Amino acid sequence: MRKVGVHSDVLPMRQKVGLFALTSWGVGIILGAGIYVLVGEAAGIAGNSVWLSFIVGAMVASLTGLSYAELSSVFPRDAAEYVYVRIACGCEILSFAVGWMTVLTGIISASTVALGFAGYLEGLFGLPRVVGALLLIVGLSYVNFRGIKESTRMNILFTFIEAVGLMFLVAIGIGSLGSVDLLEAPNGITGILAASALIFFAYLGFEDIVNIAEETKTPEKTIPRALVLSILISTLLYVLVAVVSVSLVDWQILGISSAPLASAASTVLGEGAFTAMSLIALFATSNTVLIMLVVGSRMIYGMAKEGAFPKALSRVNRRKGTPWAAILITLAASVIFLFLGDLELIASLTSFGAFITFAFVNISLIYIRYRRADLERPFKVPLNIGRFPVTGFLGLLTCLFLLSQFNVIVITFGSVFLLVGVVLYKTSKLFQATRHAHTQV
Repeated sequence: MRKVGVHSDVLPMRQKVGLFALTSWGVGIILGAGIYVLVGEAAGIAGNSVWLSFIVGAMVASLTGLSYAELSSVFPRDAAEYVYVRIACGCEILSFAVGWMTVLTGIISASTVALGFAGYLEGLFGLPRVVGALLLIVGLSYVNFRGIKESTRMNILFTFIEAVGLMFLVAIGIGSLGSVDLLEAPNGITGILAASALIFFAYLGFEDIVNIAEETKTPEKTIPRALVLSILISTLLYVLVAVVSVSLVDWQILGISSAPLASAASTVLGEGAFTAMSLIALFATSNTVLIMLVVGSRMIYGMAKEGAFPKALSRVNRRKGTPWAAILITLAASVIFLFLGDLELIASLTSFGAFITFAFVNISLIYIRYRRADLERPFKVPLNIGRFPVTGFLGLLTCLFLLSQFNVIVITFGSVFLLVGVVLYKTSKLFQATRHAHTQV
């Protein structure tokens, strides 16, 4: 008899996630570290008009989110981006590169946000930063292994706490509205758009919903609804928080603060509020890391099941129903990347990788509309000219435009990451061909 925990390539994942849980999942990751940390960096670029940057980010997220919604209703599978691009263009190396960027940016983000968590922890309790980040990643990887139900329950609780924190800030700052010129933009439209490219990191997560499709109830209906709801709820909170933040604290001071929301709260309620917001930030950052680890492992699992990664990484624990091999790889890689640091650079790199992925997702929607017109589409994006999806085309254009807003360093690093993925693909194929040749002999 096979022992509990021994793998099988054909073991299915367990479908336990409904609309409420999936929407909470999306809101939880969107409301994570981005708003608690990057609103300060963005305010330093866009000034009091930083709330407009959040609206621009929401528009880009919505356009691409609609593309994800339609594609996920047709192909409700893990490793979503890899699957979409492969089906659309039939080019395996291109789909691998897109999948690789998705996995890599997700893991780097988990490591970086874990360091952000550890920074708050160090300030509150004196625990060394790397130690705190390491403990968080190991602990949340165990939750990830325990099962999707356990991860979802923790996500719902932490999402509630971080949402309460944001609403608390809005409540105490509502009286200061009108005290500043909310259209003041020291760097003009260029600054607003540059800030949008940076804080798009704060919206990342809506797309990760599609990568737990195999654990979602009726995914072809649930995923599109959860995508739309997640973006709407998050955008409303983001705009309110951005407006209140620049109303409470001068945008120049906000721009250099390592804990911008805590600083904003302390102007009204003193040091007690600073501590309270810092504690809430611990929940927000740990929630982001949890979901990044879950989604990263599911992406690796999905690509392994599709044959892009070694089949061993598609192993699923019989008792827990979780992809334990992919979880271990995600854990190990996240620990390695703990030593990168520099939140602004990593956030920009993550956004850069996301824009590339989103551009290909929008292209995939357009291609599949024409190449696979026969497919049933439980959800179809609005605004179409015949088969041509206008929102998908606009999503593609906005992604390409925002890619041009990054500096040379970010573009260079992002391009190197992409090149590494191509080299890995070529090396893997060469190894497989050599192994096959030896087998034949």
